[in-house]
Amino acid sequence: MMNGLSAHALPPWARATVLALVLVALVLPNAGCSVFGGDDDEPQPADLVKFKPTIRIKKVWSASLGGDSESLRLALQPASDGARVFAAAHDGKVSAFDAEKGKRLWRQKTKLQLSGGPATDGDVVVVGSSNGEVVALNAADGRQRWRTKVSSEVLAAPAIAGGVALVRTVDGKLTALDLTDGRQRWFVQQLMPRLTVRGTGAPVVIKDTVFCGFDNGKLASYSLADGSVGWEVLLDPPAGRNEVERLADINSTIRAIGEDLYVVGYRGQLASVAAESGQVLWSRDVRSYEGLSVDLQNVYVSGADSDLSAMLRQTGSDLWKHEQLMLRDISGPTAYRNSVVVGDFEGYVHFFDTATGELQARVRAGSDRVTSPPVVVSETIYVQTDGGDLAAFRQLAK
Repeated sequence: MMNGLSAHALPPWARATVLALVLVALVLPNAGCSVFGGDDDEPQPADLVKFKPTIRIKKVWSASLGGDSESLRLALQPASDGARVFAAAHDGKVSAFDAEKGKRLWRQKTKLQLSGGPATDGDVVVVGSSNGEVVALNAADGRQRWRTKVSSEVLAAPAIAGGVALVRTVDGKLTALDLTDGRQRWFVQQLMPRLTVRGTGAPVVIKDTVFCGFDNGKLASYSLADGSVGWEVLLDPPAGRNEVERLADINSTIRAIGEDLYVVGYRGQLASVAAESGQVLWSRDVRSYEGLSVDLQNVYVSGADSDLSAMLRQTGSDLWKHEQLMLRDISGPTAYRNSVVVGDFEGYVHFFDTATGELQARVRAGSDRVTSPPVVVSETIYVQTDGGDLAAFRQLAK
């Protein structure tokens, strides 16, 4: 939830400035004049370096979704059932495309300001809006199945499992909606701090259990059937002299490999957690706004200053760190074949070697920022820009 601090709506260098100014204002009320002096020393995004590509990446198709959300940093990213790709625009349009060729199969106008999703199970497509409405569409033709109201703004993609759509809202609620008619099956709510960073992570389902992170620094598990609590763990206890220092949001989506969960918090805690018990297997001090990705070997994290790091999944030990994209406002990472992929504030998409961190390739999805992590479906990686461009890329044989 957002109460007076729009840090997540800014690029990282601006977020850092906002947080610093708020902190100084809280701690040193009379220091305002000196704080707002010249901006000669303001850090700038790194320039893109020239390099020799080591893999070939081809844009296989692209489409315009409409609905520019460049200033809003929304959690709009494509979803797929394998054969089709579904994508939503902030202006309310939801589209379906043939995953292979990019042919638009249908487009539905919801007349909402969409802010989270879509999610799909191949039968239904679910999106959430800024005013707290959730809409379910038929995946086959886009016709509306149902529309319902939840408690507040939806800033993360729903999760679909067990006949329900699980919707996380900015007021700390997790709500299960029946996929048939949209009625509420159950909800849970965490007590939220007064000041939080705008944004929420999507819930994740493993078998019959739902996992969700919250703005109070807690990670919790719930029964998919009725929402009963399995366990809660406080990953990042709020600490500090004021509300800015005590920010402890878990805003990025949890990732899972087997029975292990991986989660990173706003203030600086990256952890591996046992899904069955909530036991913390290992933790590291890592600050991230945008989140992480995992594969069988490694964990990849987009850092608060747009550094990209890799750690061994089993132990959390450092593998490599790449700093050539500093302050380029990179997206959360996505593992793709032997690469880890991020977008940046100018629409560039960067491919790094998972083993060494070396830059392998660079392509462009559009001219606007890539906020949400790219999405991999089979051999294709899909990237949505905040300007409403959707691009599909594929690695070619050498």
